[in-house]
Amino acid sequence: IYFTVNSWHFPLGDVFFAWWTNWGDGLVAVVITLIILFFNYRKAFLVGSSFAITAIIAQSLKWIFGTARPTLFYKTELSRIYLIKGVAMLETNSFPSGHTVSAFSAALVLTYITPKKRWGLLFVVMAILVGYSRMYLSEHFFEDVVGGSAIGVLVTVIWVSFIDARAFIHSPKWNRGLLNHKKA
Repeated sequence: IYFTVNSWHFPLGDVFFAWWTNWGDGLVAVVITLIILFFNYRKAFLVGSSFAITAIIAQSLKWIFGTARPTLFYKTELSRIYLIKGVAMLETNSFPSGHTVSAFSAALVLTYITPKKRWGLLFVVMAILVGYSRMYLSEHFFEDVVGGSAIGVLVTVIWVSFIDARAFIHSPKWNRGLLNHKKA
C-alpha cells in the first residue's frame, strides 16, 4: 500500500501534500486551541487536552517501538521511493504517525464540540488527507497511518467521554471564553 500511494505523485501533489501534512503538526493544535479559547474555555480545554494526551501517547509509543521509517527501511533501495525535494526525511520512530494521531484526534474532538455535526465529514476528510500525505511524502508506512488514526480516535473518545462527564466543566465559568469573560 505504501508503494502504491508513494507512486501516485504529481507536481501539484508534491506542493499540496508537503503543505497539507502540517495540519497534523503540534503547532497547529496549539493554534486551534488558542483560537477556541477566545470563545469557550470548555471546548478549548477538550481540544487542547485531547491533543496533549494523544501526543504523549503517540510519542511514547514511537520510542517504545522505535521502528524504521521508509528511508531507513529501504536505505539500500532508495531509488524505489519517490522523495520530494525540500522535505526533511526522518529515519526512525515511525510507528505510529504522530501527525495522523493529531489529525484524527482533532477531527473527532472538533466534530464533538461543533454544533453542526455535518462539519465532521470535512474534519474526517482533512484527517484522512493528513494520513495520506505521510505516505505520499515517504515519512510513514500504511500501518503507521492506520495505527495513528486508531490511536487518535480511541484515546480521544476515552478522554473526552471521561472528562466531559465531569460536572465542573459544564459550569458557567467554563462555558465562556476570553472574548466574553464576565464575572459569574
